[in-house]
Amino acid sequence: MTESEFERPSKTALKKEMQAMQDLGEQLVKLSNNELAKIPIHDEHLSEAISTARRLTSREGLRRQLQYIGKLMRGIDLSEIEAGLAKRDEGQRELARAFHRLEELRDTVVEEGLPGIEKVIAQFPSADRQRLRTLILQSAKDAKANKPPAAKRKLFQYLRELQENQSTA
Repeated sequence: MTESEFERPSKTALKKEMQAMQDLGEQLVKLSNNELAKIPIHDEHLSEAISTARRLTSREGLRRQLQYIGKLMRGIDLSEIEAGLAKRDEGQRELARAFHRLEELRDTVVEEGLPGIEKVIAQFPSADRQRLRTLILQSAKDAKANKPPAAKRKLFQYLRELQENQSTA
């Protein structure tokens, strides 16, 4: 074997690389308009191919278009696109973490009852004590009567409102 045979990638490696580019293209096609606008795509042929793929309804046509997108991606620098997708994914993970923190706060407040109001007030000073009290008592009453947790959901929605108001202020 010559040295040049060792330098070039194997057929399998090339196929894996092409599949990775097609998968990246598929991620771009599945984004909403707002999310796609935040991703820096500087190649006009690529952005045109993505918009064409988003309009296709035929499964086979979409498959071929994704292959074409993968082919176009071979010739461009993907670092900015990958960074934009990574930033989007991190934002979604942060939203999920915030959602779980609110769920934990709600569950803690419901477990503790009225003394739990102070935890909410400490985190959200603009919270309405009376509304919190009413929601906590109602959720305890619902749990005792084996009713659906409507008050618990309302408490979560109120906590989310408080969090959104705090982040915009």
